[in-house]
Amino acid sequence: MASSLLTQDELNVLTEAVSDGSIPVDTGFNTTARVKKHDLASEDSSLGVNITSIDMINERFIRTFRLGLLEMLRTTPRINPQRVEIVRFGDYLKTLKPPLSVNTVRMTPLRGNSLVVIDPTVVFSSLDSFFGGFGRGVGQLPSGRLFTPTELRIIKMILDVFFRSLKEAWAPVMELDFEVVSQEINPQFAQIADENDLVILTRFDSEGNNANGFIDLVYPYASLKPARELLRNRAQTSDGNEDSEKQWHEDLSTAVDNAALEMRVLLGAIESSFGEIENMQAGDLLYFKKPDNAKLLINGIPAFEAQVGTLGTQTAVQIERAIIPDVQ
Repeated sequence: MASSLLTQDELNVLTEAVSDGSIPVDTGFNTTARVKKHDLASEDSSLGVNITSIDMINERFIRTFRLGLLEMLRTTPRINPQRVEIVRFGDYLKTLKPPLSVNTVRMTPLRGNSLVVIDPTVVFSSLDSFFGGFGRGVGQLPSGRLFTPTELRIIKMILDVFFRSLKEAWAPVMELDFEVVSQEINPQFAQIADENDLVILTRFDSEGNNANGFIDLVYPYASLKPARELLRNRAQTSDGNEDSEKQWHEDLSTAVDNAALEMRVLLGAIESSFGEIENMQAGDLLYFKKPDNAKLLINGIPAFEAQVGTLGTQTAVQIERAIIPDVQ
């Protein structure tokens, strides 16, 4: 079978022709198409979950969480949320150094499990405040050191306040129930996702007397995807307190009711030219067809048709009907 390959001389001629432009190279189909790299093994973080809504939920959460800790610890904690991040779970684990209070949590009806990671500094600072101290930490813990029963009790109290506050923060979006599935001191044992899976991370920084720590809330990205429409459409900036919203509406209604408005009665209207008006003299008569009803104008806007008459010694206006504005 004869070979159909080009000789070296033929290849050299083709190369020279392409280089000097003798042979066009921009012909054919789909010449304007561009290639975009796509990794089938990774998840697209730009689709689905509205991170802004998570930030709003965290803002509602932190207000309630601070008040809950104040009631429990009898001191004012300084806890501030960082911006929500989308990171790979494996990369997040690399930033953690045990021992930590690693709590695997089921948030029904969200799919899968989430994490609440509490820095030991927060635990010991809370323990010191709870027993009347100034919220000081105890420094770095040795590797493998377990929490004592008293420390575990403080962790449970922190989690109770945490879940109660998070439940209230999520209430405008959906009703959540919380259940602690397991507790570890090494985050490597809390596998809520594969290393390459995306997670949504919010870190709450805690500042105290030489005791700066953090509390992390970690959602698997896939767990929030079913709720993406709710997060996009139903997340609100209110604090979810119906009593405060009712009071706000009442105060706003009172303020609107007390607003001053100008009311004028228009008996009729005549169209004229500037020249005719300029030549008017005292004693001139203006003829026009009196309408059946006068118009009651509020701030210059026709609002009602009315009859003009008297009531006792006073001139009065009787409202007949509302004027429906024309909507174009």
